[in-house]
Amino acid sequence: MFVVTVFCTLLLTAGLGICAGPDGRVSSRGVEPVADINGPNDSNGPTVMLSYNNLSPVKTPTATFMYFIPLISPAHISTEISSNNRQSAMVISYEKSVVANSFTVSCEFELQGSGFFIDIFEPNDVIATFPDEIKKNAPVNNLIDYIRLEGAGFGRIDVKATLADSNVTVTQVDVHFNTRGQKSPVTIGLYGIKPQNRQYKYENRHNEIVARVATLTFKKCDDEPRMDIEVVSVNKASKPNSYIGRVKGFIVNFFIDPIRISKIGNDTMLNFGYALLNKQPSFTFPKAHNIKESKTVTVNK
Repeated sequence: MFVVTVFCTLLLTAGLGICAGPDGRVSSRGVEPVADINGPNDSNGPTVMLSYNNLSPVKTPTATFMYFIPLISPAHISTEISSNNRQSAMVISYEKSVVANSFTVSCEFELQGSGFFIDIFEPNDVIATFPDEIKKNAPVNNLIDYIRLEGAGFGRIDVKATLADSNVTVTQVDVHFNTRGQKSPVTIGLYGIKPQNRQYKYENRHNEIVARVATLTFKKCDDEPRMDIEVVSVNKASKPNSYIGRVKGFIVNFFIDPIRISKIGNDTMLNFGYALLNKQPSFTFPKAHNIKESKTVTVNK
């Protein structure tokens, strides 16, 4: 129960969290990923290609598909991607229903290929979100360390919208990462720090745990935007796949309140939902200005 409590504290206090998608076997259709069509000096972020069917799918690098992570985060981020990374994402279905003046669209996506990418959060930025603990020289628990997506699987994006005075407004976007009964490949690393000589150093971290996320929900709002999150499990980093972790994850979902995210990130996901609603062939993210560094890493086997 201690892990459950402190994990909820992270979500309520740090305002940081992110995503999930399934591990496991995914068939390869021999379609190469489409490179980002924007140049390095472009004022926009990367572009996601949208094909809406599994007969002639158009792939996008998975790291591009998940570019909303730095956009919703108030902390600076460094990214690492595995060498020879073959991860890609594609939207493979489109289903739309209309009831009175409301619309619902569901688009399934598939994550393919081997490799991983990690968004690493700047420790000082994250620690700064705990001003009360710092003022008291008290320990801080469940600081977010990284968000990692590894492997492949299936997910679904659900979009809700309304029609009023000929204007269509997207009101909610749900991103599910563990459809078809597959395991989410997205994990969040968390840790705690006890101050030494009133200093909080990342090297002194302890109590490292891993949380696996199933669903993220973004909603239209007029005040501070917040994101709903559903987790699959909460485990010690040394035992990331234990059964008790899934039980803890089930319990945590009853206590998680919506978490604070940036306005640009929330607006981006609602705009992404609008692009899906209209079956646009692509969607370009705004540029995230909090990415400090991006590099390729080699994994020694």
